Amino acid sequence: MQISTNQFYSNTASLLQKLTEKTNDIQTQISTTKKYAAPSDNVVAYQQLATIKQSAADNTAYASNVSLAQSLLQQSDSALTSVESDLTKASELVTQANSDTLSDAQRKTISTQLKSVMDDLASLANTRDARGQPLFGAATGDSAVTKNADGTVSFTGTGTPASIPIGDGASIQPTDSAEHVFGGIATPGGTSDIFSILSKFTAALDAGGSVTAAAGEAGTSLSAALTQVTGVHGAVGARAARLDLVSSTMKTAATDLEATQSGIEDTDISTAVIDLQKMSTALQATQASFTKLSALSLFDYLK
Repeated sequence: MQISTNQFYSNTASLLQKLTEKTNDIQTQISTTKKYAAPSDNVVAYQQLATIKQSAADNTAYASNVSLAQSLLQQSDSALTSVESDLTKASELVTQANSDTLSDAQRKTISTQLKSVMDDLASLANTRDARGQPLFGAATGDSAVTKNADGTVSFTGTGTPASIPIGDGASIQPTDSAEHVFGGIATPGGTSDIFSILSKFTAALDAGGSVTAAAGEAGTSLSAALTQVTGVHGAVGARAARLDLVSSTMKTAATDLEATQSGIEDTDISTAVIDLQKMSTALQATQASFTKLSALSLFDYLK
């Protein structure tokens, strides 16, 4: 079969163009470290990458939520430790006051100390979290508790604090409402709260005279209050432990996603360099052959 001069030049030019484009593609892959420059290079790979990148974005968002929840739980842990310390101190003062040998002036001094403890507890209840919101705030209300003009303390807002999403279909409650921490305490006189318990006993101290019966009730009530706060504190620790596991799982998932993404889109430099050398050799050989063949003429054949 005979090949015309035009066809020879056309076929050779087409081959040279393909070899040049392939060489340029490999050079681009090496310089950018990426296998694909556009979705059209590999539609399936780009679809896989899109899914991976969306998963990575979701993982990053959830990881941020986990970090926030961990911060709030750490604050709760610290605040509850202080609440437990104040309740222990209050119990000691109640025990100290339960003595008929004390004068009314001494009882009023203990009352003043207990009121200071109550103020500290109210301050702890109104602790602001890392977001500037009430750490123990309810679903509604700007603060957790309010100190009234008569010295009593009341809860602000109602409802359970909002949970934070930490995964698909998973969420966690990072804080507890003040009412859950300080209220709902079973006392000999019925359900009460820490502030009411202390207010009732300080009123008895201020009134003067024996406070034996009042001290007994206050001591029992404060013991129940401490048990409740300790229980809430334990639940906070359990949620923090859960978040540690979630965080660890997320880090592993992020590493796996990154590895999968790298395997799909990153250039294998060593392999690409070898391919480039092969293509360059083929291109040079084709160019040399073309030069020699195109230089031939009828006189060359007649020699």
